[in-house]
Amino acid sequence: MSDTTLQTAAKRAALTRDDARFSIPVTHIDRVEADGVKVFYRAAGPANAPVVLLLHGFPTSSFMFRELIPRLADEYRVIAPDLPGFGFTEIPAERKYMFSFDGLARTIEAFTQALKLARYSIYVFDYGAPTGFRLAMAHPDRVTAIISQNGNGYEEGLGDAWGPIRKYWNEPTPENRQILRQSVLTAGGTRWQYTYGVANPESVPPESYTLDTALLERPGNKDIQLDLFLDYASNVKLYPQFQEYFRNSKPPLLAIWGKNDPFFIPVGANAFRKDLPNAKVQFLDTGHFALETHVVEIASAIKAFLDANGVKGQIRGSMGSL
Repeated sequence: MSDTTLQTAAKRAALTRDDARFSIPVTHIDRVEADGVKVFYRAAGPANAPVVLLLHGFPTSSFMFRELIPRLADEYRVIAPDLPGFGFTEIPAERKYMFSFDGLARTIEAFTQALKLARYSIYVFDYGAPTGFRLAMAHPDRVTAIISQNGNGYEEGLGDAWGPIRKYWNEPTPENRQILRQSVLTAGGTRWQYTYGVANPESVPPESYTLDTALLERPGNKDIQLDLFLDYASNVKLYPQFQEYFRNSKPPLLAIWGKNDPFFIPVGANAFRKDLPNAKVQFLDTGHFALETHVVEIASAIKAFLDANGVKGQIRGSMGSL
């Protein structure tokens, strides 16, 4: 073997050591059939590590977790599905899917069964909260902890920005539906949700709201979103049941909140303590999409919270025959 070959081999070995020292967990994408739906999801982390299930909100997708997933995946199996009607989850026309929050929860429950997720912590944001809380109520034994990032469960947590949607709940007329289509479901409306309450709006990565806008423009998608706007009233009716679940099951809960969110205001984060006195509440000086500006702080808080509540040392189980 020549000196050049030996030197090359030595350099490769050194690069391999450096790569291992600075390696970032790889996020894989995949799809699985669940509830007659082809659910798109992102996953990273050791297969036998405790699971953290990330549930996104409106109008985004699992893409919102692109910076969080690798920051958790060195210690956890992190899984982030796209809800039906969002991202890259596909619904066959013959499925005749009814878009409601009960429907979203059924699909995500089927998704967890398809992946044989026996136990998991859930990170809930926006629409992910009523979806995840339904899941937790149905299977309280499966939920090891809850991280609520601007994920509401109390009526007092609904901010003034809900005004036009509340009007639609009370008067579901074509005129009120059209007002929401023209004011909320636009490129400007989506960008506003990302940038409102952010100290430097230009710091929000434009790929976030640009992708969401493009996916909203798909044929038929705006009507899906308008149907879900109307059905959000069903979540408010379920708030007392969510709160009963908190009191009875006492899941460890971290509420980490963009305090300038116009939709889910800080009082909603503090309200968790009414039913979970040991809930940890933390506020960040940002808006609704807090991950876009404070992912480092949120990842650190999640790791500390899960570690403090004994989740980190758990070994992932399987549903077996489920």
